[in-house]
Amino acid sequence: MSGRIPTLERIDGWRWRVPRTGAMRTEGRVFASEAQVADLAGDESLRQVANVACLPGIVGPSIAMPDIHWGYGFPIGGVAAFDPSEGVISPGGVGYDINCGVRLLSVPLGIVDLRPRLAELVDALFGAVPSGVGSARSDLRLTDPQLDRVLAGGAARAVAMGFGRDQDLEAIEAGGRLPEADPGRVSRRARERGRDQLGTLGSGNHFVEVQWVDDLLDATLGEAFGLAPGQVTVLIHTGSRGLGHQVCDDHLDTMLAAARRHGIELPDPQLACAPLGGSEARAYWGAMNAAANFAFANRQLITHHVRRTFGQIYGAGVEAGIELVYDVAHNIAKLEEHEVGGRLRRLCVHRKGATRAFPPGHPELAPRFRDSGQPVLVPGDMGRASFVLAGAPGAAAETFASCCHGAGRRLSRHAAKRAAARRDIRAELEGRGILVRAAGRATVDEEMPEAYKDVAEVVAAVAGAGLAVPVARLRPAAVVKG
Repeated sequence: MSGRIPTLERIDGWRWRVPRTGAMRTEGRVFASEAQVADLAGDESLRQVANVACLPGIVGPSIAMPDIHWGYGFPIGGVAAFDPSEGVISPGGVGYDINCGVRLLSVPLGIVDLRPRLAELVDALFGAVPSGVGSARSDLRLTDPQLDRVLAGGAARAVAMGFGRDQDLEAIEAGGRLPEADPGRVSRRARERGRDQLGTLGSGNHFVEVQWVDDLLDATLGEAFGLAPGQVTVLIHTGSRGLGHQVCDDHLDTMLAAARRHGIELPDPQLACAPLGGSEARAYWGAMNAAANFAFANRQLITHHVRRTFGQIYGAGVEAGIELVYDVAHNIAKLEEHEVGGRLRRLCVHRKGATRAFPPGHPELAPRFRDSGQPVLVPGDMGRASFVLAGAPGAAAETFASCCHGAGRRLSRHAAKRAAARRDIRAELEGRGILVRAAGRATVDEEMPEAYKDVAEVVAAVAGAGLAVPVARLRPAAVVKG
């Protein structure tokens, strides 16, 4: 990365400017509170905001959400839009875990009804959804033709395979399928890595978390989303597994060569990119969309296994009553129409650790969400809370309809493990009534609550800036970690 770490200029209580200097083609814009900005002083992620602003064809500012932290190329929590005729696509603006995202289920149980058999439930979930590094399913290994159909069909293909319901699809971003996927662009190595991983969590910060609505912050929107006080919910966080990671890895070198060939000066080689419409961009685009479809299908299979597990513990009526509230991607690039300078423009929007947040009335939303706006799902950490928000007009006006995606790390994984070395994080959480099942101690230590920013403060910042409306706060009861 080049240059000094920029100093932010205050615009108002929730907006900060990274001034345009040097090779920057536009300014940066950071959404955060004053206290959050103080924590960012000297942080490398701010340099990454400035670096993204140097890429050709960028439209509007290089944007960062309040959960910003350092990432590969783009900061995590970064958003940038590019003109298709002049701009670029960058794998660093999508991330290694393509379409890492979150899915929220509503369960027809109250927290009081859940508690007596909660330990039995979390043990069963841990057995039903494989987790950990390299986790795979022994009951599902896809042939090449089967994998092609998943890569092309996404969640719809999973439903056709018997893993879900047709009505699930209208509660998924893009209907759970990106039509420009090209399975032929997915390498043999990527296929081998993903072949037996459909329906698995993976490792790191991925999880299945059983929660309940402990505060309904907007009763009207809560009713629209099917949420009520005390109701049990399940939040699923995972992505495209080894397949998506390999797709990213496969294209970095060709993107870097393309940038050199087209005379694109990169402030950081991790911003390797290619002009949109060129052969390198088309190859990555087809493979990236296919990996995103794999992730939608992955979360769909996990949903099936969660429903079935609840049915085994609490009965068939509970299984039948589990509904999909919404599913959103937060590592993706998509072609969307946005109003810029008073006119609609088709743009390639990169969201790296950021969530789409369409406001009420947006034509891409399913009819059931036209009046409410899109549900925005914001996980926190194992010990505090997660939030449900709704997209607001401010996001459409300022952030290409984007919002935060989580709490955001404040400690590296290594620092978290060091801080947890003399503690028993699992026992501490269970002492607070939160049951934890994980593949090993290292994962729990890396994901200790103190490793993350306070998600309530992140949500307060996006709400204060008018990007989203808080709907519900969800408290953890049990978590299965990757």
